Amino acid sequence: MLNRYEKIEDNKVKLEVEVAAPDVDTALARAYRKVVKKINLPGFRKGKVPRRVLETRFGPEVLHEEALEELVPPAYEQALEESGIDPINQPEFELVQVEEGKPLLFNAVVEVLPEVELGQYRGLEAEQDQVEVDDLQVDHHIYMLREQNARLVPREDQPARDGDLVTIDFKGFVDGEPFEGGESEDYSLELGSRSFIPGFEEQLVGVKPGEEKEVVVAFPEDYRNEELAGKEATFQVRMKQIKEKQLPELNDDFVKEVSEFETLDEMKADLKEKMLKNAEEQSKTKLEESLIEKVTDASEVKLPEVLVQRQIDRMVGDMENYLRQQGLGLDQFLELSGKSMEELREQNRPEAEKRTKANLVLDAIAKKEGFTVEESELESKIAEIAENYNDQPDRIKEILEKQGRLPAVKEEMRIRKAIDLIVENATITMVKPSDQKDDKGGEEEENGENKVDKAEYEADEPEQSENTDLEETEDK
Repeated sequence: MLNRYEKIEDNKVKLEVEVAAPDVDTALARAYRKVVKKINLPGFRKGKVPRRVLETRFGPEVLHEEALEELVPPAYEQALEESGIDPINQPEFELVQVEEGKPLLFNAVVEVLPEVELGQYRGLEAEQDQVEVDDLQVDHHIYMLREQNARLVPREDQPARDGDLVTIDFKGFVDGEPFEGGESEDYSLELGSRSFIPGFEEQLVGVKPGEEKEVVVAFPEDYRNEELAGKEATFQVRMKQIKEKQLPELNDDFVKEVSEFETLDEMKADLKEKMLKNAEEQSKTKLEESLIEKVTDASEVKLPEVLVQRQIDRMVGDMENYLRQQGLGLDQFLELSGKSMEELREQNRPEAEKRTKANLVLDAIAKKEGFTVEESELESKIAEIAENYNDQPDRIKEILEKQGRLPAVKEEMRIRKAIDLIVENATITMVKPSDQKDDKGGEEEENGENKVDKAEYEADEPEQSENTDLEETEDK
């Protein structure tokens, strides 16, 4: 089938493919039997027009499309197999010859994986964080559980404090004029959450229910609404209700309510074990990422645009799924953030290029080392997945087959072997993790904020309410 193939520009390859004349004649005959059923010609019953008359009247090309649909796909697949080429996009076909009694000749131009000039991937040096979980961390986790199960109790006569949940009406003015998004009624706000522009929440501390307060703030210079950026605003705020959090008492009754344990000591021991395991996994992941980055930086490869675009597709898809879980559609997010889809995709390009290069480098290592995945290894992996989901391996395999994900699972296992090789051959120095604490991050965690992961999505956080333009993104 394959005559020859040659590398042309960039990462493209041209395959010259030939299909034997008898196969062409058979396909043309079958094409005639299909086409003639649709033809009406005076003097002939429908479906009974002789082939020579049909070709004379409409030209031999009338049969070519049907015949080519039958001949080209299997011939192309066989040519790929014979050449050992692994395409990364759809081919561009060029018909050279199709005629009865002669071989079919066509060319297929396809983009393939680029050549990777590997850097050093054995004997690398890296640092890994030592893993430790102390009682303070466990106590903080338990405190968060109490926060999540706290009761909100109205407070009538006392002023608002940091951490209270308040209900307010407000109306904002810039240069004495109200502005769009600057007014709301019965708005719920947790003081200290820093979800509004700086200074707004702080000025409500000390205000009692029924009282009014004039709040003066300045919008940040980099505020997302350019018409408001850097401007001073005055808000007329009316405090309608104050609710304070009352944490449940920390005792065995609370433990029984929020867990499967009977005593606080049992829950603490289990928490510490789980937190330690999680910390170990994070430490391992961080180490692997560090080593992969070293190998990637030391390697050279020209990134195919089609692979970068596919990676961007995956990243945007992940972001869309996350937003959907938060009750927000991607179109809504784009509108609220003032971005177009093209801008969002371009914003994700640097990370997409980084991931694409890492994938290509790991694939090159796997090929160089001759890594493959045996059927027995795949079965073991499926059994592991089934155990995690408390299901049967046969059912998990059936689901993966129906979804067409078995090849992806095998590929992940093959790449995992490359990562393990890099780690096993590296010199690792254990170090204590940084003692620096992100006070802002800690406060946000304690206040229960549920924010878009900026590191993963590299996008501004969407507003949490459709009623106001005052809520601040995490990085403001």
